[in-house]
Amino acid sequence: MLNLPNCLTLVRILMIPIFLEFLAYHFYGQALAVFILGGLTDFLDGLIARKMKQQTALGAYLDPVADKLLVITSFVVLGAIEGIPMWLAVVVIVRDILIIIGYAIIYVLVEEPLQVQPSRLGKWSTTLQLVTVGVALALLYDPTVFSPPFLDSFVWATAITTVVSGCQYLYRGLLWLQNRAASINRPG
Repeated sequence: MLNLPNCLTLVRILMIPIFLEFLAYHFYGQALAVFILGGLTDFLDGLIARKMKQQTALGAYLDPVADKLLVITSFVVLGAIEGIPMWLAVVVIVRDILIIIGYAIIYVLVEEPLQVQPSRLGKWSTTLQLVTVGVALALLYDPTVFSPPFLDSFVWATAITTVVSGCQYLYRGLLWLQNRAASINRPG
C-alpha cells in the first residue's frame, strides 16, 4: 500500500542519486543539504507511520532498504574521495553484505524467512554511521567547522559499534538457525 510514509521513503531513495551527484562534483554543501533532507524524511516517515497507524509491510521492507542504500553509497563515495578513512567504509560495507548473505543462506537452508528485528546496538550503529557521514560532509564543506579529532572520535565509535553489532547479528542468526534445526530434528 502506498501511503504518505511509504511515499517519503521512496523520495528518500530517489534523493540518493542526487546526493551522489553532488558528492561526485564536490558540491559538498548541497550534498549535506540533501543528506539532511533525507534524514528528515526518514524521521518523518517513521513518525507518521506510527502516529497515524499507517505502518505497512511495504514500509517495513522499504525503510531499511532506503537506509542501507544511503549508508552504503555514502560510505563508498566518501571513502573514495577520502572524506572518511577507506578502512571504515570497508568495515561498514562488509558488515552489511555479511548480514545480507547470512540471512540469505539461512533462508536457503530452512526455506523460511528469518524475521529481522534490528537490535538496539544495530540502531546505534546505523545512527553513528549517519552522524559520521554528516560530520564528514560538514568538514568537506567547511574544514573549519569541526576539528579533525572530532571526526576521528565518530570514526572510531562507528567502527566499534559496526563490528560489535555485526557480531551480534551473526550470533542471533546462528542461534535462530540452531533453534530452528533442533525443532526440525525433534522426533514428532
